[in-house]
Amino acid sequence: MQDCDLAQAAELIRALNDHLREMNRHLASVESRDVSSTDARASAMRLEADALRRDIAQAQMHIDRLQRRYLSQTADNQADVRARTPAHRLHGRTDLAVRR
Repeated sequence: MQDCDLAQAAELIRALNDHLREMNRHLASVESRDVSSTDARASAMRLEADALRRDIAQAQMHIDRLQRRYLSQTADNQADVRARTPAHRLHGRTDLAVRR
């Protein structure tokens, strides 16, 4: 996997999260309105809320897939590097002498 793939995935995840927050705000606004009546406006609001819930679920699914596919591998790779690197190198300590 190339760095540009990771950068694109990270940017897409950021954009999807931004859009997800906006959809959640909009859903909260729609749900806060009184839709208990049976008139056409209330029905339209319920349909809009249902569509927003579906879109939110789909956006979250895409975010989860992208994170699993691209970003979790990066975290795993970083953990592998940390596991193979002596502790003094991880913390920038070059003044430690190796004692036997």
